Amino acid sequence: MRTFQPTTPVRRGDRVSVVSPSDGLPGLFPWVQDLGLERLRTRFGLEPVEYPTTRTMGASVADRARDVMAAFADPTTSAVFTSVGGDDQVHVVQQLDPQVFLDHPKPFFGYSDNTHLHSFLWNLGIASYYAIAVMAQLTRAETFDATASSLERALFTSGEVEMDASAVFTDAPTDPSGEVLDWADRSSLDRPRLVEPAEPVVWDGDGDAAGVLWGGCMESLVVQAATGIGLPDGDALDRSVLMVESAESLPQPWLVDTLFTAYGERGWFDRFQAVLVGRPTAWSFDRRNDAPTRAGYRQTQRETVLAAVRRYHPTIPVVQGLDFGHTDPQVVMPLGRQVRLDSGRIWLTY
Repeated sequence: MRTFQPTTPVRRGDRVSVVSPSDGLPGLFPWVQDLGLERLRTRFGLEPVEYPTTRTMGASVADRARDVMAAFADPTTSAVFTSVGGDDQVHVVQQLDPQVFLDHPKPFFGYSDNTHLHSFLWNLGIASYYAIAVMAQLTRAETFDATASSLERALFTSGEVEMDASAVFTDAPTDPSGEVLDWADRSSLDRPRLVEPAEPVVWDGDGDAAGVLWGGCMESLVVQAATGIGLPDGDALDRSVLMVESAESLPQPWLVDTLFTAYGERGWFDRFQAVLVGRPTAWSFDRRNDAPTRAGYRQTQRETVLAAVRRYHPTIPVVQGLDFGHTDPQVVMPLGRQVRLDSGRIWLTY
């Protein structure tokens, strides 16, 4: 089992780095990025610092890697946030110098394609926080109190906190009338999203377990499993807890099954102590599914995940429909920290 070094807590008034390791969308929609940065200032008391590629569309892999290293090495900032996700960060992590991060460990926040950077840090024994994109969670007109509270705990506190389940959620960028909220329309930032009742969290298997959290976005994890880039060795995963969630590509059951098969054939379900699965988003700009279709997609993914895990382990706890990943509200998941399942409750350590 891997051990993890501590990172220095963040304090209100600190400067924090904001980078775009995957995609320079802040350059295409600067008003969205500006709102997210302002929320960092006004809601969390932090002063954001950007880098040359933070707002550059089409920045080279080498330049983005340079800025990630600069952000961690920057002596004036105490944490690193990402603007948004993307789809090619697997190339960026190959150009990072591990010593920079070992010499300057900082809390890192991001999700989706930032799974690759989370795994890079995890393999170095540096804990990180799976959640929050400046252009997404920090720009919602109805920023959920649960998301903000979870981010505050991760930033400013330490210790064990129970992971609560929200009564409502949203995964479609539409307002209550059904109109799509598009970043190209600046007024969309002032309109709340459609919010729906959340389905109950679904538990299966033995209820109690504990371990160090590892995982991320399903699509990125598939790339990792296929290429081996950033994939931990099996011994490092002893007594760990797997967390997985899926993105707007809306992966089909065969791809979901492929990822879990890749882990199962490596014998990892004998190493994992539990499997935590985030509520999958079931809407995309290419597939604007109605509510019944989205509910069906979520049900199919739950069934696929459980069948795949049970093929390799009959009793490991599998908990699905949790508030992390590409739906809101979003709980900050502490990768590299202890997670505990106890009598139908989940406890996270920050």
